[in-house]
Amino acid sequence: MKILAINGSPRKNGNTALLIHEMFKIFEAEGFQTDLVQLGNKPVHGCTACAKCKEEQDGRCHIKNDHLNLCIGKMLEADGIIIGSPVYFADVTTEIKALIDVAGYATRASGHLLKRKVGAGVIAVRRGGALHAFETINNFFLINQMIVPGSSYWNFAIGRNPGDVLNDDEGMQTIRTLADNMVWLLNQLKK
Repeated sequence: MKILAINGSPRKNGNTALLIHEMFKIFEAEGFQTDLVQLGNKPVHGCTACAKCKEEQDGRCHIKNDHLNLCIGKMLEADGIIIGSPVYFADVTTEIKALIDVAGYATRASGHLLKRKVGAGVIAVRRGGALHAFETINNFFLINQMIVPGSSYWNFAIGRNPGDVLNDDEGMQTIRTLADNMVWLLNQLKK
């Protein structure tokens, strides 16, 4: 089975990436294929409501949005999807918000293409706003009829500078528990 993670942080090797890689250790140990797409710092454009994706029903954005179309294509191939973001003013990064809006419209307009895939959001936070950012990602999963596993706490770890999340023992354990629960859920759905 395939797990796709999309890193919305502009820091390719920052705290969000560390959380994703912590999950990947568990997935890979269980034999899952993993794929990481770096979306942060890429030129993306939010939905312009042109409705071309609804007209074409091909699960793609029809404005020049190559990075988002790459993500959508990989999301369609994946069994499990992780969306990771640092907190920017109590929400996700602009790249993740663009992904949510564009992928949400394009896949729903094409017959709910993400339905029953497993989705998990992970958040790196300096101090506050983590729950709102987490809810933004979960709202995307839920409106797309995806299955969202839980963890022992909300899926975030605290850290300001790159590497600081590794010092948040509870946050890191929450991320590992999330990965374990995602493995279990994907295996149950495969049966």
